[in-house]
Amino acid sequence: MRVLGVNALFHDPSAALVVDGQVVAAAEEERFSRRKHGKRPVPFAAWELPELAMRWCLRQAGLRPQDLDAVAYSFDPALARPAEAMGLHDPWDHLRLTYAERAPQFLAAALPGLDPATVRFVPHHVAHAASGALASPHRRSSVLVLDGRGEHASHLAGRYDGGQLEVLASQDLPHSLGLLYESLTEHLGFLRSSDEYKVMALASYGTPRHLEELRETIRATDDGGFLAPIPDWSRWAPPRDRDARLEEASWRGAWADLACSVQARLEEVLVDLARWVHDRTGDRVLTMAGGTALNCVANSRIWRETPFEEVWVQPAAGDAGTALGAALQVAAGGGEDTTPMPGAALGRGWSDDDLAAWLRGAAVPFTTPDDLAAEVAQVLAGNGVVAWFDGRSEFGPRALGQRSLLANPAVAANLERLNEVKGREQFRPVAPMVLADRAAEIFTDGPLPSPYMLFVHTVRPEWRGRIPAVVHVDGTARIQTVDPAAQPRLGATLRAFERRTGLPVVVNTSLNTAGRPMVDDPRDALELFGSAPVDALVMGPHLVRRAALFAAAAPEAASVGAAR
Repeated sequence: MRVLGVNALFHDPSAALVVDGQVVAAAEEERFSRRKHGKRPVPFAAWELPELAMRWCLRQAGLRPQDLDAVAYSFDPALARPAEAMGLHDPWDHLRLTYAERAPQFLAAALPGLDPATVRFVPHHVAHAASGALASPHRRSSVLVLDGRGEHASHLAGRYDGGQLEVLASQDLPHSLGLLYESLTEHLGFLRSSDEYKVMALASYGTPRHLEELRETIRATDDGGFLAPIPDWSRWAPPRDRDARLEEASWRGAWADLACSVQARLEEVLVDLARWVHDRTGDRVLTMAGGTALNCVANSRIWRETPFEEVWVQPAAGDAGTALGAALQVAAGGGEDTTPMPGAALGRGWSDDDLAAWLRGAAVPFTTPDDLAAEVAQVLAGNGVVAWFDGRSEFGPRALGQRSLLANPAVAANLERLNEVKGREQFRPVAPMVLADRAAEIFTDGPLPSPYMLFVHTVRPEWRGRIPAVVHVDGTARIQTVDPAAQPRLGATLRAFERRTGLPVVVNTSLNTAGRPMVDDPRDALELFGSAPVDALVMGPHLVRRAALFAAAAPEAASVGAAR
């Protein structure tokens, strides 16, 4: 079967293609349109489809719309209920239902030649669950899904065995841990359904002063669900003006304490829910998806405090991943033997020759070194910042060595420096990228390997002074382990950096600036390199140095001045 998965209704629109049970491509619309998150999650935008991502997926496989056996849409309008019946205040929510019901016609208009009858509706949380369990390396696993909302629920607990899903529990709206966290995000002056990761970072600067009060109302229930009424946040901290600068003094004040308290309670409830699932399945593996599964602090507590031996989280765990899950679910339902996703590098890529052509077309001087790793390691050891563009782009919100900014972790000031380069808040941490075979020496209290940057580890005390730039205020780090066999160019660079510095770790943060999607194509990379204070740009095997770029530009500028 040739199945195109589509996520469109809420946020992070995306597309994925599964052919004969194998994941061929997956990408988020924002990487093409350059609109962060693709669109805002409001009813008036629910009609927008990931048209650019859908077309690219088909081109990647050499398919036409009429070649598709099915289009899997990750929402089933037949399961939806009116907002007021779910206890939600959203007078325009009926627009979402209208647009979802007409999705076959919208898709056929966007992809001429597509038969609307090929469109299959996949329940939202089933699509999330499939994106975890069917994309994972495990044939059998328990599955836990939590997010803001689906058709009428915010949670699914179950089990996959041989491609078949058994639902054990779900939680009806309005109770939603995702909506609870979104509400807090908005109260703290951040962008709702976008900046929840900032709340997670801010929480580390606070103390859980309100945890006991939160435990009284936010709790797991005996049936595998939970209660999560949204409190009046103002009783603990005033709302923050979104346009006001968050000064350092505020990082450790009432807002940080509130963030810390809610984060702690979220972690406790998630642990309780995971234990409930394990009590009923006894499985060795838990797979997770849904936007809440991007909370890497909570993921680590589930790994540490539940009987599951392994926790596997879908790298595009948010709504973007439902495109992948919907396609896999339809393929499995059609009798296909689906195979695990090959990794997160499922987006666009260019050949070495194509990248060289881009550089020549932009009149950018570059070299193709015999030992690229050694030259990049030299830049990093000299405290330069490197923009790294290599291979197919990542599916999901984490930069994993395809579209990354790299720096020296031994220089504590690089945390502030990179946040300034990216134009973001100074309480935000940056992450360590570490050789997989060295990770256990440096990091503990988390699963290894950790290739998708979805867990938090404790930095061993003897290493904290050696890599201060990547150690968060609470002594933890959100790590990415690198296997040189899977990422040879990146692995070689880490080895070369270790030979120079004794450190098998570099700073890794996403290749973008605040408010913009991650760099995806060569033009994006060149634009960022031209506008941000980055010392070098790697594009595949090619290396551009800022000094050489300015030196090449200087004679041209001088000649223009002389002519005037």
